[in-house]
Amino acid sequence: MSDKKKFLLRLDENIYAALERWAAHDLRSVNAQIEFLLTDALRKTGRLKQQDGIDDRRENPDAAPPAA
Repeated sequence: MSDKKKFLLRLDENIYAALERWAAHDLRSVNAQIEFLLTDALRKTGRLKQQDGIDDRRENPDAAPPAA
C-alpha cells in the first residue's frame, strides 16, 4: 500500500455537510470522497495519468483488476 500524505483541511460547515451526504450516498468516507473528487478532477484536466499509482478499483469496484 502506498504512503498517504496527511494534512489539515478546513472546510465551511455547509460544504462538509454536502460532502458527507454525497459520500454516504456513494458508500464512501468523507476522506475517500474528497480523494475521489480530486483524483477525478486531476485526470480530467490531464494533470494525473492512469499509471500514477492510483487504483481505479477504489473508484469503480466493478472495474476489472489491472493486467499483470
